[in-house]
Amino acid sequence: MATLFDPLTLRGVTVRNRIWTSPMCQYSVIDESGVPQPWHLVHLGSFATGGSGIVFTEATAVNPEARISPRDTGIWNDEQRDAWKPIAAFIAEHGAVPGMQLGHAGRKASSWPAWGYEDRTGSVPPEEGGWPTVAPSPVAFGDLAVPAELYPAGIDAIVDDFRSAARRAVDAGFQVLELHAAHGYLLHQFLSPIANQRTDEYGGSLENRARLLLRIVEAVRAEVGGDVPLFVRFSGSDWTPGGWDEQQTATVAGWAQDAGADFFDISSGGIQSGIRIPLEPGYQVPFAAHVRSSAEVEVSAVGLITTPEQAADIVEGGRADAVMLARELLRDPHFPLRAAHELGYDVDFWPPQYLRAQWRR
Repeated sequence: MATLFDPLTLRGVTVRNRIWTSPMCQYSVIDESGVPQPWHLVHLGSFATGGSGIVFTEATAVNPEARISPRDTGIWNDEQRDAWKPIAAFIAEHGAVPGMQLGHAGRKASSWPAWGYEDRTGSVPPEEGGWPTVAPSPVAFGDLAVPAELYPAGIDAIVDDFRSAARRAVDAGFQVLELHAAHGYLLHQFLSPIANQRTDEYGGSLENRARLLLRIVEAVRAEVGGDVPLFVRFSGSDWTPGGWDEQQTATVAGWAQDAGADFFDISSGGIQSGIRIPLEPGYQVPFAAHVRSSAEVEVSAVGLITTPEQAADIVEGGRADAVMLARELLRDPHFPLRAAHELGYDVDFWPPQYLRAQWRR
């Protein structure tokens, strides 16, 4: 089995280790522009200098209506592309692989940022920067506004938005792309029978519910060519009866691989509000392990992975090919360097500016 510090090659990209930075929303854009700020450079850059193998951006919107909130980043115009360039370059300069997660929030769009607006509920109104939302079916999420049902022309436009966003991301210097099909956002909404009540070619059967995602995988692969690894993030379970589950995830992951995807990032939840998820260390790892073994695809695991020993056990035990860390990296951006020391690995990616801080054995 691979170890936590073995490199991994995906298409034309070799990643230096198996500890990767998960996408994390920052809600730090100003003026509703979608343009990344100095915060994003420092935030993402710290994970590169800290030793992560891949550093993923937050979910980055493929069109203005795709944003989760008015303060989300975007990649739908050239100004945004150019603002991302120095961020991607800094990540790559320090030995990590810059990755961009492309997303569309669907019925969960036009919501309030996660902090600073604790007294606000429902959708952001138009007079305060909000917008109408779209979804596979006119079914609201929680207390957010009822979305408009997407018709075929709108679906076609979204496929093209993902294709165009992928081109801009690659032109900005991102070497890996990820499609966000988890956490109750648009692609997950199409996949899950809880949010998708359509009766046309995009609803009903699993093949139909997966149609949009597979079209986007094919469009992005055709656009970026054969060297760029393409990830898909799935929710392995909706945590509710009759919802999306790990077996459907495994089946669609196999189809997505055939369509041009390479790697699958397995999380869970997000399709319904008020669901109680039984949290414990590594609580989502079984979903990743199921998809890996059932579909025979490469996967990463995420969720309450907080110690080097735990991360190593997941990879070396064959339950996932890599781990994605989020909150633990916020607490300690240099977790990979610390993990190498604590697990007894000699690594060559200490920044020279930090060599004086190396632990001594």
